Amino acid sequence: MEKGAEVVGRFWNEEEDGYDAVVVGSGYGGSVAACRMSMAGIKVCLVEKGRKWEANDFPTNSLKLMSAVRIENKSLGISFGPKDALFQVYEQDDSLAAVACGLGGGSLVNAGVMIPTPIRARRNSKWPKEWEKEWEICEASASAMLRIQSIPVKFPIAKTMEEIAGREIEGSFQSSIKLSMNFRHEEQQLDSMKPKQRASCLACGNCLSGCPYNAKNSTDKNYIDLAVQAGCSVKTGCQVLFVVKNTDDIGKEEGTICKKMRRRWLVFFSETDYVPSDFVILSAGVFGTTEILFQSQMRGLKLSERLGSGFSCNGNNVAYVAGSPAPLSAYGLDRGQFSKIPFQKRPGPSISSSYTSSLGFTIQGAVLPKAFPYLLFKGITTYGWPPGYWFLHGFIEKIGQILGLNSSQAMVLNAMGYDESDGKITFEKETNKMCFSPPYDPLLPRKIKAFQKLTMKLGGVLFMSRYRSTSVHLLGGCNASSHPSDGVCNPHGQVFDPQFPISVHPGLYVCDASLIPSSVGLNPCLTIATAAELVSRHLVQDVLKCKTRKGIERLVNTVEQKTILNPHRKLDSSMKPTVVIKETMRGYVGGMPCSVHLKIKMNCLKQNAFNEPCLVKDESYQLLRGKVGGYVVFRSVEKDKLYVMDGDIDLCGVDYRTPYTQYMHYRLLLSASSGSRYVLEGRKIMNPYLFAFYAWTESTTMHVTFKKVAKNSMILRGELCISMPELLKSLISLEGNRKGKFICLLLQSLFRTYITQVPRGYHEDSPLFDLYQRDYPDSTLYNIKTGDGFIISCRQWKCSQNPLVLEEERNRNPVLLLNGHSTECYYLPTEPNDLIRTLLEEGHETWLLQTRLHPSNPSNNFTIEDIGRFDIPAAIDKILEVHGPSVKIHLVAHCVGGLAIHIALMGGHVSANHLASLSCTNSSMFFKITVSSRVKMCLPLIPISMLILGKNKILPIFQALKATPRQQLLRSIAKLIPRYERCTCDECEVFSGIFGNTFWHENVSPSMHHWINKVSLPRLPMAAFPHLRKICNNGFIVDSNGKNSYLVHPERMALPTLYISGGRSLLVTPQTSFLANKYMMLHQSDFRHERVVVEGFGHSDLLIGEDSYKKVFPCILSHIRLAEDERRNSEVSTAEDLDCSKEALDWGNDRYEAGCKGFWSWVSPSVDVWLFLAFSVMLFSVLYKVFFG
Repeated sequence: MEKGAEVVGRFWNEEEDGYDAVVVGSGYGGSVAACRMSMAGIKVCLVEKGRKWEANDFPTNSLKLMSAVRIENKSLGISFGPKDALFQVYEQDDSLAAVACGLGGGSLVNAGVMIPTPIRARRNSKWPKEWEKEWEICEASASAMLRIQSIPVKFPIAKTMEEIAGREIEGSFQSSIKLSMNFRHEEQQLDSMKPKQRASCLACGNCLSGCPYNAKNSTDKNYIDLAVQAGCSVKTGCQVLFVVKNTDDIGKEEGTICKKMRRRWLVFFSETDYVPSDFVILSAGVFGTTEILFQSQMRGLKLSERLGSGFSCNGNNVAYVAGSPAPLSAYGLDRGQFSKIPFQKRPGPSISSSYTSSLGFTIQGAVLPKAFPYLLFKGITTYGWPPGYWFLHGFIEKIGQILGLNSSQAMVLNAMGYDESDGKITFEKETNKMCFSPPYDPLLPRKIKAFQKLTMKLGGVLFMSRYRSTSVHLLGGCNASSHPSDGVCNPHGQVFDPQFPISVHPGLYVCDASLIPSSVGLNPCLTIATAAELVSRHLVQDVLKCKTRKGIERLVNTVEQKTILNPHRKLDSSMKPTVVIKETMRGYVGGMPCSVHLKIKMNCLKQNAFNEPCLVKDESYQLLRGKVGGYVVFRSVEKDKLYVMDGDIDLCGVDYRTPYTQYMHYRLLLSASSGSRYVLEGRKIMNPYLFAFYAWTESTTMHVTFKKVAKNSMILRGELCISMPELLKSLISLEGNRKGKFICLLLQSLFRTYITQVPRGYHEDSPLFDLYQRDYPDSTLYNIKTGDGFIISCRQWKCSQNPLVLEEERNRNPVLLLNGHSTECYYLPTEPNDLIRTLLEEGHETWLLQTRLHPSNPSNNFTIEDIGRFDIPAAIDKILEVHGPSVKIHLVAHCVGGLAIHIALMGGHVSANHLASLSCTNSSMFFKITVSSRVKMCLPLIPISMLILGKNKILPIFQALKATPRQQLLRSIAKLIPRYERCTCDECEVFSGIFGNTFWHENVSPSMHHWINKVSLPRLPMAAFPHLRKICNNGFIVDSNGKNSYLVHPERMALPTLYISGGRSLLVTPQTSFLANKYMMLHQSDFRHERVVVEGFGHSDLLIGEDSYKKVFPCILSHIRLAEDERRNSEVSTAEDLDCSKEALDWGNDRYEAGCKGFWSWVSPSVDVWLFLAFSVMLFSVLYKVFFG
């Protein structure tokens, strides 16, 4: 037997496959189920919230008793006492309920009264008729196991009650009772599979505080003892919070999960720790079982609306008679008194007599244990007395008791009867608190009258309970019924699934007092054990059938078993949690308010928890990885809380594609009370940009995506932040024996990221997968002489090379592709789905223009205007020469290529009549760049670069190429220029220093990154930079002299257009496409114009990214298809359909504008300018020393 404090951290490991059944609770229900299943050879785990109590552990004085009590006031929301206290007292308005907590449940501290279920209770209309067939058999079985015995003698309290009860209780008769106690010495059992020997009862009267002499036959000494002998695993100190169905494909990408043998249910002990099981038997008592089901319902488990209804207190009321001269002897004895008092004159068991009235109630006299504080007991039974009287009377009585006066005798009166069983247990979702209201008790006035008569006869003072209901016999809440409209479970204890008629949740059972649908009228212990025996008979058969079926499936699936990914990771024995932290973040997701409340256990996440192939694994930061529980409040999606069913966190995630960047990854699987499941993924991105200038913002801001686990569900994006007060609360809430180490590791990782800037990996270490061996379609290269005599090239791919393309598709118009500044964006040998391959598969002949800006045709003296005036017209003329003058061309351009085609069209160098459509990525007639790029363009960095290069305006990029001292100097300066993402590749550092980052590294495959920087771009023509600077400073296309010669000719743009921007800006902001689309809709409303912003992409990664073929190319293909359809059908949209007035266009603002300003938007532009000026001063001083020093 293990304690929870010792086992929760290592409750589970990956090698184990869970249990056949987990039984929650060990009272008269759970112990029976655990015993019967274990003896049938079933792998069972019995879980108990409380501890195991040995005979010498029970409280023997008032001080010890007070430390073993927990009191919860539901009305005030306050509680005190240990959570695993032996006595659990719940106060709610005018009701009081008491339950026991420990291995053995209520059998540890009850009176052990065993009375067969009355016929009146079994004839109640709510009583399941299916129980009647085997009720007597199961009742006899339970009686034998509990070893109930008759009371050997009449003790003083029984004699006194016999003399007065018959006359004072109307129509009463004495009930025959037996107790689950041992009154005789027995020989040691030789059979090990039988309950062990018990000591004999000493008649001390301390039963209600736990038998200190090991004479009570509580369930831990019979049912549980046999279960352990049969192999049952018992875990104490483990409180079950909720159960959920085990669906191991939830929240995972399609295709990553394969079928495996798995357990049906997950039983959670905390927000992060659980154990899997095929069967879950809830036997945690009326309040415990109902609360578990309510908590499970909040996490998506569908349950009957009757949950919590049908609650009964068994008509229970308590009174206290004090100051009686009658010879009651109703005070418990301690060890020192046994030798002075003969056995028959001792108090005896707590209850030794019972009298039932014909009116429908039963009254029993009870002995107060020695440990009970009498003054406190009077304090809760003060109905009808002046305030403080209980204390005065108790003080006087205590003196009389010490003096041995006869008038100091006292006893407890316990009444039971038949209430209406219409009480209600409810669950407050906001506070996660249980509330209860007792049932109506029509016999209460008659029971009070009987108490008064007995007190008058005894000659004492009556202290009636000030609570309308004071109960220790709680029943119902998960009532058994034949239909879900009348109960929560069927007569076999299986929990109904209301989604389907007369259907149940396979493997989920209730087996305790909460099944009993009505009051019993007498002590219900034997009734509960009998119902548990009934349920266990069906339960054992169900489990054995399931084991047989799964055994066959295992044999079938053993050969096909594969490595799979579990959404729920179990605690590994080597990953014992050492740090616990709470974190609260708030913000907006999809424009709607959202808050996340997390409880994180660090050092318990396995390395493969985030199954991303690019993550760098670092064992030294294991303490910064963990599991997450808690909940999310997102009222716009679900009115109730979204609970974290499975969560992972990695506070030091590093991608080898961005080795300087540190990520904090969060991944949460959420469950709603509606049954829907959601996935929230977030990350904090920390880049060493200007050292630690943005450290606070980046480390406290999480970029999240939120989506429902369903096909074609919408993805919401947003940001959540942790405020300074919440961060301080998180630090204060740190728990664990290694919290100092945790803080040191976290600060160390941030220091390495922002200050020392030491990479955690290198691109050279990344797998390239040998993608250079991929076959690329054959092409034809044309060398073309432009109008100014320069030689450019144009490469042609014919769609007829693809045998899968239909003949009619081969008649589609050709597509001309224009690259950006020097970088190849379309011809990508390393990528299986670049745009050229995609267009060929679509049936389009594809042409790729390699202008004088391309590294294969570098020019030493040119402008972007030259490309629009000469290169593009020459390429179009060549296509017209090949296909004839009637053909129309689809044109796709990127960045500088887009600027050039707009110069060509709006400058009149190319007629729109030759173009079928135009698609531009991060480019248009407008060119809006980020604040940081704009500041760089305002500063004289480009003129200085041109001055350094001198006459040769072509800069070698490859380190292996020979470079002049001037070129080497410029490359060295470029490496010093601040950029958001740093790289371990020298060529990439030089290129991004000149341009700024042109793509997000995480969007680009390692092989693509290697090809761009090591193969594709040997040299960089920089002659066009002065013209590009003028365009950037103006924000729209201008001629080489900086004059606006093009925007004044919108009539030349008579064609359908598509403008695409990246939603995560690097160089060019989405305002570029917004203004262009607005301009075209205003001036060319007869044509179709579209604008798309693709989230997660920056600049050139729109075309070279790994997922470009999924998220970007479909937009281009759709635009081209629509243009083709319009050409075939000759149905161009009319102005009446697409016309937009200038006023209407002015109403709308770009919803991406707030997030398109880049990383410098976190501080004001003036701060940006001053920072760049400071950097420029340092740079100029270095240059002055180099040239003039």
